[in-house]
Amino acid sequence: MSELHKFLFDGLPVRGMVVRLTDTWTEILRRRASNTNTGAYAEPVRDMLGEMTAAAALMQANIKFDGSLVLQIFGDGPVKLAVVEVSPDLALRATATVVGDVEGSVTLSQMVNVGNAGRCSITLDPTTKFPGQQPYQGVVPLFDDKRHKIEKISAVLEHYMLQSEQLDTTLVLAANDQVAAGLLIQRLPMQGTDNLSGSMVSKENEDEIGLNEHYNRIAILASSLRRDELLTLDVDTILRRLFWEESLTRFEPLEGATAPRFACSCSRERVGRMIVSLGRDEVEGILSERADVEVACEFCGSQYRFDAVDAAQLFTEPVQQAAGGSHPH
Repeated sequence: MSELHKFLFDGLPVRGMVVRLTDTWTEILRRRASNTNTGAYAEPVRDMLGEMTAAAALMQANIKFDGSLVLQIFGDGPVKLAVVEVSPDLALRATATVVGDVEGSVTLSQMVNVGNAGRCSITLDPTTKFPGQQPYQGVVPLFDDKRHKIEKISAVLEHYMLQSEQLDTTLVLAANDQVAAGLLIQRLPMQGTDNLSGSMVSKENEDEIGLNEHYNRIAILASSLRRDELLTLDVDTILRRLFWEESLTRFEPLEGATAPRFACSCSRERVGRMIVSLGRDEVEGILSERADVEVACEFCGSQYRFDAVDAAQLFTEPVQQAAGGSHPH
């Protein structure tokens, strides 16, 4: 059963979370493996996407935001794009586009950052938008300030949080074919000494980066967590082993219906809007060669078919006026 746990270090400007995705993660993998067009992920791609999925769940749970968080890695290697989308209620979906073979024990840079062209983006897309409002997006390269390639998803996201939010963050991520899990430790934004309230970006926050001894101590403890421990141990055991000398306030865990879970927002209506965006000539050209237009959702594998009659109905005036957006998924 998937679960997410939040906690605070009593009297210290540090918070933490642990997520374990089990049934949620295996459902994502099952749908991918059953897709005859793609087949199962190679192990390195699977583990990378699993770490991204755990990280995205942690990041969405860590912010108060009424909208979707979309984490993307894209680059010039065989993995062209990896995407995780998490809604405010922690419903999530994930997929990766792979061109060519990924074999052996390959690194992150070998998969997506061969020529140092790889990027990581985080998009916050509000549920309700003001007129003209665009989603917020932050982008960081897959290399550090010295242009050295970053080889861990956790390090990429730590770099992102430091650059974009001026927040010290420690992430430990791991995934296999059964579990995608993550531990997040973060220094709370501060205004003044040991004050847990504060703006996300402030002069006090910048001055405190890397200097808080409490956060640094806890981050070192968190970083000692091994991959096999994160994948196999229950949350209580993990927290007890790492922070047995610390005083924690733990909150009600998110389990069952409130836990992160797989869900896909694709629909026939959204696919229809995408088909309309192709234009009548393009669609008629496809139908002249085959019986229907077939679209498969990259996230869940659902198949949508539109024959000539269905396509003609899509291009009626009311549908065209109502059509908005061009992405089917």
